[in-house]
Amino acid sequence: MSILVTGANGFVGKLLISDLLERKYDVVGALRSQGSVNTSVKMVAVGDITAATDWSAALDAIDVVVHLAARVHVMNDRASDPLVEFRRVNVDGTLNLARQAAIAGVRRFIFISSVKVNGELTEASRPFTEADAANPQDAYGVSKFEAEQGLLQIAQETGMEVVIIRPPLIYGVGVKANFASMIRTVKRGIPLPLGAINNKRSFVYVGNLVSLMIRCIDHPRAANQVFLVSDGHDLSTTELLCACAIALGVKSRLLPVPQKLIEISATLVGKGDIAQRLCGNLQVDITKARRLLDWEPRFSVSDSLKMSLLAYKK
Repeated sequence: MSILVTGANGFVGKLLISDLLERKYDVVGALRSQGSVNTSVKMVAVGDITAATDWSAALDAIDVVVHLAARVHVMNDRASDPLVEFRRVNVDGTLNLARQAAIAGVRRFIFISSVKVNGELTEASRPFTEADAANPQDAYGVSKFEAEQGLLQIAQETGMEVVIIRPPLIYGVGVKANFASMIRTVKRGIPLPLGAINNKRSFVYVGNLVSLMIRCIDHPRAANQVFLVSDGHDLSTTELLCACAIALGVKSRLLPVPQKLIEISATLVGKGDIAQRLCGNLQVDITKARRLLDWEPRFSVSDSLKMSLLAYKK
């Protein structure tokens, strides 16, 4: 079976390709340009992902597409109209690829979406499920939801199977952005007023995400389904920081500042969105993947954090 992986040189794409090769799949990687290339697989440069991208060279004799490439959510987006930019790549670019894939005879299209399609926050002990109404709150989430809807329509029109996976924050070796900043802060021993946060948030180790993607490649009951994914064990912000400190071998310096005081103070200085991520709940229920696909997270949270932080310890 031949698999096309877009975003082949990305954080998730590299591990996915490595695992696919171990399982003896034929793999083709799609890149924006022929920069750093994994010479163990065929790589095809496709340029920017838009409604005009030509995927013909990458789709030749492909059975399954795993679409990872996207314009990702960023803090302080400087685009004059972020939604237009997100739609250009995440909606128009994705649907263009899917239509060409259907014409080329691709059997299944796996789309990595985002929990942001569900929303930003959950009530305590009421995690998101796949049956919940979509409630995207920002341009990135809206673009992912619109792409999902377009893909399901293409599936109806063409018969190509579509699988949608919505991960929360992904972490692992080589992770960047906010998670990497948090790790650096903990490693430096900087005191943080986060020692009394009683929220619960879902995360997913990149190895667990990859294992679900691989399960979805040929599982018959994955066809035309939406799945939420996580490590299956949710953590509070305080628990996450303490676990990172243990894995790094440093002392956690967390001050037990009342959660409500943090939320009020952050709102007063215009940082309410940061307080929301630090103090709010965002949980997902992975029962559907467990029951329908007989899937379980491959790695425990403790082992995942240890593997993720090993590079930072070095």
